[in-house]
Amino acid sequence: MEKKTFPSLHLFTEFKPHMLMILAQISYTFLYFITEASFNQGMSPYVYVTYRHAIAGVVMFPFAYFLERNMRPKLTFALFMEFFLLALLGMSLSINLYFASLKYTSPTFLSSMYNTISSLTFIIAVALRFEVLDLHNPRGIAKVLGTIVSLGGVTTMTLYKGPIIRNLWHPLIHIPPKSASINESGLKGSLLTVSCCILFSMSYIMQASTLKRYPAQLSLTTWLCFIGGAQSAVFTVIAEHNNPSAWIIGFSFDFWSTIYGGIIVGGLFIYVNLWCTEKKGPVFVTVFNPLCTIFVTILAYFVVGEKLYLGSIIGAIIVITGLYLLLWGKEGDNEVDFKAKDKLQYNIEDLEECKI
Repeated sequence: MEKKTFPSLHLFTEFKPHMLMILAQISYTFLYFITEASFNQGMSPYVYVTYRHAIAGVVMFPFAYFLERNMRPKLTFALFMEFFLLALLGMSLSINLYFASLKYTSPTFLSSMYNTISSLTFIIAVALRFEVLDLHNPRGIAKVLGTIVSLGGVTTMTLYKGPIIRNLWHPLIHIPPKSASINESGLKGSLLTVSCCILFSMSYIMQASTLKRYPAQLSLTTWLCFIGGAQSAVFTVIAEHNNPSAWIIGFSFDFWSTIYGGIIVGGLFIYVNLWCTEKKGPVFVTVFNPLCTIFVTILAYFVVGEKLYLGSIIGAIIVITGLYLLLWGKEGDNEVDFKAKDKLQYNIEDLEECKI
C-alpha cells in the first residue's frame, strides 16, 4: 500500500529554510530599532552584548543538552580553541563593534552596509584560497563584478548623502534622538561598521568549516553564546571601568530589549543561521540579508520618521545589485559540485562492475 503524500507538507519541508531565514530577517529588523532606543537612552552597548549572550546561552542549554545528547561529538581542546576563535570573530568582537557603530550611524545605514558581508567573504575566501575563481567563465566574471559593484555601493553610502527625502507624515513611533555630541553617519561609525563586516565575513568562512567537524547546531550555538558572553564581559570590564553602574539595567525598556536580543536574536537566530548554513551553505544565508535592509528602510521612514538621504537609497540599490551578481556567479559553484559528485559516483559504479 502506497503512502499518501501531502503537497502542503512537501512544500513546507522544501521551503522551510527559506521561511526560517525570512523570519530571522524580520526579527533582526525589530532589533535595530529596539537597541537604538536603548542605546539612545544611555544603555552601554557592551553591557547589552554581554547580557544578551548570557541569556541566549542559558535558554539554549537545555535544548542542546537533551536533544543532542546522543549525537554530540566529543569535545577536544583543539575543538574548544576553534570555538573560542569563532566566538571572538562572530560573537563578541564583531557584535560589540556592530552595536557600537549603531551609536554613530542610523539603522538604515548599518543594515545597508551589512549586505557587503557576502562580497567581503568572497574576497577573503579568494585570498585564503577557499574560493575558486575562473575568469574565463561568465559566472567567475560575475563574482568579480558583483564584488566591485557592491563595494562601490558602500562607498556611495559613506561619502555621498544627497538631499533628504521629505517625510509624508509625522512618525507613528518616537525614538529618543542621539546625543548632540554624536555625529550621525560620520567617519567613525563607517570605520566601525566596515570592521564589523570584515569580522563577520571571516566568521562565516570559519563557521562552515567548524560545522563539518561539530555538526551539532544547538550545542555549537550554546557554546558560542557562553564563550562569547565571557569574552564580552572581559571587554565590558575594560571599556566601562569608570562606570560600574552601567551593569545595572533594572526592569526598564533596556531589560526587555536585552531579553528580546538574547532569546530571539542571540539564541534562535544563531541556531537558524547554523542550521541553514549546514543544509544550504553560507551563500544561501547571505541571500536574505537585503530583505532586512528593505524592512528597516520601510520602518525607519514610514513608522519612525528617520531621516532618509538619497545617497543611502542609491547606495543600497547598488549594493543589492552587486550582491545578486555575486550570488549568480556562486550558483555556478553548485553546478560544478553536482557534476563532480555525479562523475565520482559513475566512476565508483564502473569500478564495482569491474570487480564483479
